This record gives sequence, C-alpha cells and structure tokens, in this order.
Amino acid sequence: MRRLRLALLALALACAAPAAAQAAEAPAVEAPARSLPSEIDAGDDAAIARRLRATFAGVEALEEVRVAVSAGVVRLDGEAPTAAARDLAEALAAQVENVALVENDVRLARDLGAAFRAARARLTGRAFDLLALLPLLLVAAATIVLFWLAGRALSARDWPYRRARNAFARRLGRQATRAALVFVGVALALEIVGATALAAGLLGAAGVFGLVLGLAFRDLAENSLASLFLSLRQPFAPDDFVRIGDHEGNVVRLTARATVLLTVEGNHVRIPNADVYKGVIVNYTANPLRRFAFRAGIGLAEDLARAQAIGLAALRATPGVEATPPPQAFVVALGDFAAPVELAAWVDQSAHDFMKVRSEAIRAVKEALDAEGVAMPEPISRVILEREEAAAPPPRPRTDRPQPTAGDVARSGVIEAQADADRARGGAGLLDPRAPREL
Repeated sequence: MRRLRLALLALALACAAPAAAQAAEAPAVEAPARSLPSEIDAGDDAAIARRLRATFAGVEALEEVRVAVSAGVVRLDGEAPTAAARDLAEALAAQVENVALVENDVRLARDLGAAFRAARARLTGRAFDLLALLPLLLVAAATIVLFWLAGRALSARDWPYRRARNAFARRLGRQATRAALVFVGVALALEIVGATALAAGLLGAAGVFGLVLGLAFRDLAENSLASLFLSLRQPFAPDDFVRIGDHEGNVVRLTARATVLLTVEGNHVRIPNADVYKGVIVNYTANPLRRFAFRAGIGLAEDLARAQAIGLAALRATPGVEATPPPQAFVVALGDFAAPVELAAWVDQSAHDFMKVRSEAIRAVKEALDAEGVAMPEPISRVILEREEAAAPPPRPRTDRPQPTAGDVARSGVIEAQADADRARGGAGLLDPRAPREL
C-alpha cells in the first residue's frame, strides 16, 4: 500500500510539471479595473469644488457648508440652519456634472443667531412676495365686497320672491341668493390672485366640513326642514288652543326651530319642530264647536229613563250649551252600586268658555237630580236590617233645593290676552294668518 501511494504521488507531479511550465511561458492577463462613468482627474475635482463653493456662497443658508471633492465623490460638511437647507445643498451637489456620489455630513446649526438670520431671510422674502401681490389682493378683496353688496341688494328686493307665499320660503330664497353671490365673488377673487388650486382644495374641504356639520347638527337640520314644512302646511294659527304630545296651550309663535305654546298656567313651552311635525296635533280651535261629556252614577233602584230626561233638561237650560247638535244621554253600564249615565253636549268656543260651560253643566245636572230625588249612590257597603211592619211611604222630592241658575260662561280671554302681548313683543314667527290652513 505504501508503494502504491508513492507511485500515485509521482504520477501527479509528473502531470503538473508541463502545465506549470506552459503557464509560466504565457503572457500575464490583468483583471479589468472598475471605472467611473467618465474620466475624472484632479482638475475635474477642483472644478466641481469651485463651482459648488460659488453656488453655496450665493445662498445665505449654505454659507457655512464646506465642500471636498475626490475622484468625483463630493463630501459636504459644516452646518446648515435647517433640514431643508441641508437637503438643498445635497440636491445642488448632485446636479453638478461629473459628480458620481454625494456624502452629506452637514449638521444642523445650533447657533440661535444663524437660525434667527435664516428665519428673518424667509420672512423678508415672504414680505416682498406679499408686497408684490398686494395690488392683486386689493382687487380680489374689492371683488368679494362688490358681490356681497350685490347679494345684499338683490335679497332686499321683493319681486324675485313674490311667487313664494310662505314667509319662511322667501327667507330661505334671500339667504340662498346672498350665499350664491358671495361664493361667486370668492371664486373670482381666487382666480384673480392665481389660487385656483386653493379654490379646489377649499371646495373639497367645504364638502367634508359640510358632511361633518350635517352629522353633528342633524337635529338642527331636521328642525329647520320641519319648520319649512310646518310653515307651508300651517296646521295651526296664532292663539289656537292645541295639544301637541303631552302639552296643551295657546299657540304663541312658530320659529325656525321650535313651536312656542302658552299653557293655561301661563308657562311658555318650546317644542322642537321636528317633534311637532312627526307628532300628533290636536287643534281644539279649528272647529268652533266642541263636545264635552261627563258621567253621573244613578242608583239601581231609580228609573234610568227619568234620570236621563232630567239630565237632558238640565243641559238644555245651561247657558252656553248649543241646541244643535242637541245634548245626549246614554246609559253606559250596570255596576254593583249604580248605573253610570253619560251626558254630552256641544259648546261654541268662539262665544263661550269651554271649561266654564262644562263646569256649569255638571253643576246643573247634579242639582236637578237632587231636586227630583234621584239617588246617586256611592260605592260603599251598607247593612240593612228589616222587620215586618207597615211600609213607609216613599220620600217626597224636596222643593227647598235651589234651582239651577245661569252661571258665567263667557270667555275670559286671559290666556289669549297674554299670548297677544307676547306676540306684540316678539311677533308670530313663521305663522301667517293670511296663509292657507291645512284642514
């Protein structure tokens, strides 16, 4: 084995010797050198450095920047007042011919004086720009003022808005006219100063801002639309006695946001117009005739037909009760102690006070039933002990009771007078007595 290994080693050395000799005789081949895009010598480096130094010397913010160039590689050093000035130095160096690479080692200056000088230079430049733009700004401002005056004058006229009978619609038309003319004036002013891009940005921002405002003030917009529809429909007039939801009172005014009622207690109630428009409105004044009803309990032992006749006679004799439609009386149920009889009658609210007539009617019916001996038992339990003896005669009707007398049923007008005084101070708002009413 040892002899075999030695033989193989000798064979390998014999084969490698001719190859080494051939390589020694062949000419040497050099590796290609890495070259730049163009031939750059020391003269080019000096020219690049001189050009950059001259450029930086003409820019106040780059006066402290130092330049070193080697083989087309520019190294910037020193200080700059702002990051924008540092980036400007790098951009200027990269634009010079034969520059292969820019190493930006410029530091931000910590000198307050340098920073102040840079800020002063910027403010001075902007001031000069503003002075140069001042004539155009004056013309643009005059354009806006001119269109604003035109919108104000046009909205003060009556003839463009005569077709709209509704006061609120006329008011909206005037406001829309003013807004449209001012918008046109602003657009022309921006065109004069060459800020059309700003105008497009403002329009986009206005759209987004309007959407945000619409979401934030959704209730306000809903109330404004409800005010418009209510002023068009006119479901009530000033001084009408209405019930809206849980509130009752005389209508004082309709504003752009709420309906104001004056309650019988003399309190002002402001109901949002959105709730008024979507809610149930009961207008007690729209129809002059108004019906009232009440119940009287008649004893089970009494003649119900006779009790009805007595009640109807008392209603007919009550001042303020209308003869047409006539009063009515109904037996509505049979209870354990009494049979309720419902009595109803009509009142002309334009001539009489509804509550006074109703109160007078109840009093008259009660006194008439008492005078005729008609029992109106209470729901109580009674224990009756009977024994066999002569039956007592039935009780005779009492004649010493006072007969029904005519009471005061005239309209007091207290709440109406307060509502009129309130309207005299603040007006009726969007309510127009001459406008067509919704029936």
